[in-house]
Amino acid sequence: MDDFIPAVTTSLRFAQIYRKHLEEVGVLDRRFRLQRQSDATVALPILPGSLAQLDLATLQDTVAPGSSCSLSHIQAPVPSKRCSVKSANDKLVVSVRSLLEQREEVWSEELLGDLPHSWHWHGDLALLGEGSFNQHIWKKMEPEIWEAVALALGVKRLARVGRVSTDGYRTPVVTMLLGDDSWVSHVDNGIRYEFDVTKCMFSPGNITEKLRIASFDCRGETVVDLYAGIGYFTLPYLVHAGAADVHACEWNPHAVRALQRNLELNGVSTRCQVHQGDNRELPLCDIADRVNLGLIPSSEEGWPVACRLLKKDSGGILHIHQNMTSRPQHSETPEACLNSPVGNILDSSGNRTNAEFSRRKSTAARNCGKPSQMQCSGALRRNWQEWAESTSCRIASLLLEVHGHPWRTCVQHIEHIKSYAPHVDHVVLDLECRPA
Repeated sequence: MDDFIPAVTTSLRFAQIYRKHLEEVGVLDRRFRLQRQSDATVALPILPGSLAQLDLATLQDTVAPGSSCSLSHIQAPVPSKRCSVKSANDKLVVSVRSLLEQREEVWSEELLGDLPHSWHWHGDLALLGEGSFNQHIWKKMEPEIWEAVALALGVKRLARVGRVSTDGYRTPVVTMLLGDDSWVSHVDNGIRYEFDVTKCMFSPGNITEKLRIASFDCRGETVVDLYAGIGYFTLPYLVHAGAADVHACEWNPHAVRALQRNLELNGVSTRCQVHQGDNRELPLCDIADRVNLGLIPSSEEGWPVACRLLKKDSGGILHIHQNMTSRPQHSETPEACLNSPVGNILDSSGNRTNAEFSRRKSTAARNCGKPSQMQCSGALRRNWQEWAESTSCRIASLLLEVHGHPWRTCVQHIEHIKSYAPHVDHVVLDLECRPA
């Protein structure tokens, strides 16, 4: 392994913005992990052969305005999780096969295919996916099989996740395979989350949105998180974005327990008020500078509540999550979406006024999320933009209904979070809402 590798160093606040850009242009060395330094900066590993094409001025001025960066080196780099998982997967196969042979069972390709290819680590617990260890033979080998798996993965506890239940709380169907205590600890971007893995959801794929929120400047703001869960987004608003106050709404009692515990663990409980129950019955209004609607596949049921919560004199920003289903058509061009209207003002009759306007191409290119070349195709951009424009108009109508006078809604940004399947994308719309 390399003793030293080149890196770009920047502040923690901008690290993930840099990472995303460096990965997109193909210069990030994905064999190694980002390394946090003692001076609150982060070193991002760079492919040695790409140093000549790095433009630090562009990184500072265009990719992350207001940031600063420099070239450095990482000593004794740590392998990335991807490389670590591959190594652990090899150990898992050897360990399970060895146990089978000791039990005089026959190893087969069918059994190999039944082993997990990925898992989530939560401290000393590994959470396996539902599509693994389904063959009947594993049942006969309990508990030795789970002890062998845990040893191979370097953990003390094992659990297996099934499908999310339909109890209204999105409770995961998780079975403990080894160990009795189902509470786990997870650290993201310096924030500690603890939760009962059999009772609460935790999505590692949302890390990009947590990091984006961490880069916000919310000093002096009141934020309402309508679907707080265990604090996925509530905590970044408090710990990193510096929100003055956060109202966290959650109706799953198990998630509420974890949320309250996590607020204490991270030292921000005095700035957060937890509201347990249905957020549609929340007895608050006219308090929010920002409302987070982090529910998928759709948060539409919470839109009227969010409109009521915005400050009536100054308005604020809605962060609206949505799962988008689309089927790209290659005949579309990116320009098809870049000229889409992004602003709405409705008059007292609910009709759009002459305030409708179009986004300049340069702004659209910057604000339409760029997950990959395929996902940036014109058809997908247009699909996201049409949904954003429709949502903007719908929110303007709700604001008129709630407040009794026209409001202006404007699409600020569309952020791609992750893809669930070839045609399902999780996106977030940042919608600015102001009294007209």
